[in-house]
Amino acid sequence: MPNDNRRQPVHGHDPEHARQEALRAREALQQRSGREGARQHRTASSGTSRQVSSAADRHSSSHNSAASRRKAISHNSRYQQVRRQKMLLAGGGILLVLLLVIIFSARACSSRKAAEAAALQKAQAEAEAKKAPAEAAAAEAAKEPVSLTISVVGDCTLGTDETFDYDTGFTAYYDNNGKDYFFKNVKSIFEADDLTIANFEGTLTDSDTREDKTFAFKAPAEYAQILNSGSVEAVNTANNHSHDYGDQSYTDTMTALDNAGITHFGYDDTAVMDIKGIKVGLVGIYELNDHLGREQQLKDNIAKVKKDGAELVIVIFHWGNETETVPDTNQMTLGRLAIDEGADLVCGHHPHVLQGIETYKGKNIVYSLGNFCFGGNSSPSDMDTMIFQQTFTITSEGVQADNVTNIIPCSISSADGYNNYQPTPATGDEATRIKAKIQERSAAIPAADSSASSGTTGSTDSSDSNSTDSTDSGSSGSADISDGADSSGNNSGDSASSNESDYDTSSDDTSDDQDYSSDDDSNYGDDSDFTDDSEE
Repeated sequence: MPNDNRRQPVHGHDPEHARQEALRAREALQQRSGREGARQHRTASSGTSRQVSSAADRHSSSHNSAASRRKAISHNSRYQQVRRQKMLLAGGGILLVLLLVIIFSARACSSRKAAEAAALQKAQAEAEAKKAPAEAAAAEAAKEPVSLTISVVGDCTLGTDETFDYDTGFTAYYDNNGKDYFFKNVKSIFEADDLTIANFEGTLTDSDTREDKTFAFKAPAEYAQILNSGSVEAVNTANNHSHDYGDQSYTDTMTALDNAGITHFGYDDTAVMDIKGIKVGLVGIYELNDHLGREQQLKDNIAKVKKDGAELVIVIFHWGNETETVPDTNQMTLGRLAIDEGADLVCGHHPHVLQGIETYKGKNIVYSLGNFCFGGNSSPSDMDTMIFQQTFTITSEGVQADNVTNIIPCSISSADGYNNYQPTPATGDEATRIKAKIQERSAAIPAADSSASSGTTGSTDSSDSNSTDSTDSGSSGSADISDGADSSGNNSGDSASSNESDYDTSSDDTSDDQDYSSDDDSNYGDDSDFTDDSEE
């Protein structure tokens, strides 16, 4: 038996059993070794696989990493974009909110300021309203006096009758000398005053529809420039020759005057002119047909210009009887009524001769100024006329009662013995004679009843053609124009007592009582212009 160095079983232990045990132990060890080898093989294989897989994985990972980075970059870009959009939206929303807050705040502030401004304005307006009357009163009290010189002349017929001889007529003088000729010798006087008023007796028309009357006057529209050239600013058109060629001729005349810039008034048309800041009201009344029936029209028209702001009122009448040197009762009644109603000056025409001047309640009534630039006759028997001037002083208290007048005696012609249609101031003995005539006829005016003439009656005194003095006689109410002339009133050349026509005709003419009336458009005839129509 081989030597067995192995430990022997103790106390009779079974050796076979032990061998079996060892065998089993060896098998178990082998099994373990096999398992371990297999495990190591698997491990090795796994390592190789892992290496292969790792390489693949590294390749795949590299690929995936780039894709991932791109994806991440794209994702991040989209994220950043969305984030920016959200931030922009959020910022826009915040800005919008801020803007709305600012707008509402501004509106609230504006409304508050507007309310405050309105309240302040209202308070100021109330204060001004309280202060205005006092300031206005103070301003009126402090208003500087304004001086206005008004010149008034008589009949201006700037045309001719178609039956008159052309060579000696008004038209020939216009054709040969132009528009500047006619007022050449009085223009400086009219330029020096503040307002010149004339009676425009005739029409400016191309109409051939002549009224059935003895004398009918017309001229082209361009003749209105004669007035401009002579510094005549205003004309009365209420007279018996304003419709010589029908209603159309009257309309044409008004248009021509308007185009020439000439203020016109008459009938129910009044005018208010602004002269040196003073409103001057102009009223023209046609008396010939209705006589005292014009009383209401007179009252209404004076009231009208006063309503329109007139501070100085001048009333012009076309009235009386041709060639009569003393005014009739209708003239005196209407003239004094005009003063009673508020007129500051009354002047008239139609008789074609000079009549006297009355001072009634401290204000002047010049009953007839005679002819002036008169195209109605180339050789009238009486060529005496005048420019009546009065200088008014207007203060905050109204028109002052200073009665400063200037009577400028004139002839209707610059030629001796015939009419060349060029009014010219008289000088020397001629001036003295004419002023004496006016004085004599003024003295013949019956005094107003003491009850009607409650004011002081005065006189107008003019010692020479350029004087502007006045006196207050308080006597008869007639004007004193004397400058020491012959007390007998030498009236050489005065044919006022005759019934000769003031127009170019020797034919007998009867009165036509269908003179124009503003109440009856069919009534615009010829009141003869040379017959005595004193009968009512």
